[in-house]
Amino acid sequence: MDWLVDYFSTYLYGLKVIAITLAILMLISGIDDLFIDVVYWTRRLWRACTVYRKNEHLSYKELYKPEEKALAIMVPAWNETGVIGNMASLAANTLDYENYHIFVGTYPNDPDTQRDVDEVCALFPNVHKVVCARPGPTSKADCLNNILDAILQFERHAKFSFSGFILHDAEDVISPMELRLFNYLVARKDLIQIPVYPFERKWTHFTSLSYLDEFSELHGKDVPVREALAGQVPSAGVGTCFSRRAVLALMADGDGIAFDEQSLTEDYDIGFRLRQKGMEEIFCRFPIINEDKPASAPFGQRARTANVICVREYFPDTYATAVRQKSRWIIGIVFQGFKTHRWSNNAILNYFLWRDRKGAIANFLSFAAMLVMLQLLALMAYQHTVEDAWQFLSIFVGGTWLSALLWINFFLMSNRMMQRIIFVTAYYGLLQGLMAIPRLFWGNLINFMANWRAIRQVIQHGDPRRVAWDKTTHDFPTVNANRALRPLGQILVERGVITPTQLEEVLINRTPGLKLGGCMVQRNLISPLQLAAALAEQVNVPMEAIDFRDLDAELVQSVPAKIALHYAVLPLRKDNGTLVLGSESAIDPVSLAALSRKVSLKVSYVIVPRGQVVVGLRYWYAQQQIMEQQKLLEKTVRAGFLSQSVADKLWEEYVAGQILFAEVLVSEHKLDDAVLRAVLLRYEHSNLLLGEYLVQEGVVSQEAVDSALEQQKKLQPSLKNLLQRAGVGSLQLSRLAGEGL
Repeated sequence: MDWLVDYFSTYLYGLKVIAITLAILMLISGIDDLFIDVVYWTRRLWRACTVYRKNEHLSYKELYKPEEKALAIMVPAWNETGVIGNMASLAANTLDYENYHIFVGTYPNDPDTQRDVDEVCALFPNVHKVVCARPGPTSKADCLNNILDAILQFERHAKFSFSGFILHDAEDVISPMELRLFNYLVARKDLIQIPVYPFERKWTHFTSLSYLDEFSELHGKDVPVREALAGQVPSAGVGTCFSRRAVLALMADGDGIAFDEQSLTEDYDIGFRLRQKGMEEIFCRFPIINEDKPASAPFGQRARTANVICVREYFPDTYATAVRQKSRWIIGIVFQGFKTHRWSNNAILNYFLWRDRKGAIANFLSFAAMLVMLQLLALMAYQHTVEDAWQFLSIFVGGTWLSALLWINFFLMSNRMMQRIIFVTAYYGLLQGLMAIPRLFWGNLINFMANWRAIRQVIQHGDPRRVAWDKTTHDFPTVNANRALRPLGQILVERGVITPTQLEEVLINRTPGLKLGGCMVQRNLISPLQLAAALAEQVNVPMEAIDFRDLDAELVQSVPAKIALHYAVLPLRKDNGTLVLGSESAIDPVSLAALSRKVSLKVSYVIVPRGQVVVGLRYWYAQQQIMEQQKLLEKTVRAGFLSQSVADKLWEEYVAGQILFAEVLVSEHKLDDAVLRAVLLRYEHSNLLLGEYLVQEGVVSQEAVDSALEQQKKLQPSLKNLLQRAGVGSLQLSRLAGEGL
């Protein structure tokens, strides 16, 4: 038995040496963390006593003042079936902005994701599918480079430039005001990063909720201090906006390639690359405080923290996926970062590089300290529960310096826990803040195993830049996603309005300048009412016929001409404070939200028969002589040349045949629909005719405009020709014209 005591005593002395070594290393790391705490709280107190005593916090209403700049959202998507469609759909439905486009990068060998994106593109004209040149999976950076190429091609086609380029992942839930904030800052800042706050799950989901704890403190305290001291902000890879100047500089560095395709954390690299170029970076925590809408909040939650513009998402919820994701981060930031970003001449920047890289040590340190602590607790439990127990803990009794070291570390550890509780509580409430303490131990285990996996992969490949991109799967919140639009032809066939043979014939022999529905109306296969009913069913909105002459003039004048002509809508009435608009086609949610902002009212719309909006727009806004045509028809009836019933049919045919110039351009493929929408946003500020503006901007040629105008003239029936076809002779028409209208 004596030999067992000897061996155990030796083990305890070894444990003591390890414990003292860990305590010294923990002291260094703890002082490092304490420095960040002191800077954060000192700075916060100073600003509260100086800046915010003299100046009020900026109101979210200020974000609406700058004119909307064109912004591009880049979303890489590999095997994101069931996620990417919901993400793009939710963003398009909720973003409080109009002048933006979403570009989703897919792969040629991922048809399921492509199908999801195609369905969203059919619903939202500002969502674009990009297919990468190489089969997947490549890397996130490679996918982003393909997306950026597509964006630049779109710019050349649309003859305009995006002011900001925004990174998001397929699982992100974007704040409705995010683009407003980027629009407000992008003219002055080259990299804008907003916080990331993971979604909550049930309390038993320790893995996913450990991300919640880490991001709350990282984006609540650490990154703001980093920005304040070093002026450098690491991109989180999501919720990051780059200015055009920044993107062009990155492309110039890479000979046309902006993102490093061999890096597992290309977003982290970019923050350093831009800082080295002297560009401005900002980490922006901007709260949306709407005092008109008080909301209930968990106990302890801080309003200015819980309402910041941020990115929300679900993080990995299993041990294996969390280890894989974090090992990728460690390889990219610690190992690849060390090879790419050497120590600089800037001491402050070097300090934060040290903080990034100390994770390779700190993760092992935290796990080892936890193991030592568990052993000491076991010894303590033994000594306090067993009668006449051996006093093994006496080995750990040392001098004053050791007691002081342990007490200091105890204080530093307590401070760490208190800081974690404070920052988690500020966003999620006190309950989650207190739960962060037991989750701390599980998070240490994940970080330790991720560190071990990262080292093993680097050793296995011999070079950290050879480690392959190991993508994690994602969850997305349940949303009421829009279903894919059923094809118009299918609806008409199901309604028994046309036969499959007729549909096939029209599809093969389309009339240039007309969409499918207009082509069927022109050939008398369906009536304008039947087309409107099918379109209404397709988009699930009401249908009704209108008479443009019966509209309220005051209501019509309350909607500016530029807005009505831009969206091709007529104000019909107000129902309980909601402005009801008439449209001949579907209005996407982005445009509907923009209309609501521009008229300062809630809006809804109904589908009206073909031509009724076009004729109404010409009468109310374009000052064309629509009423003269109507009076000519009435005079023909009074003269006895036509019966009233025939006249009514002729007027219906005349109205149904009227089409907008823009529809001809798009239908003849002289102008892409997405490009047209982008151009129309700029056209609102011009006094030129649309055709003149398109030529001036270089979007289409003068020949294309002339050809479209000629085709429009051919397609639109003139009332004079319709009367002659109905049997009213030229002499009779001349007599009516001579009598005056």
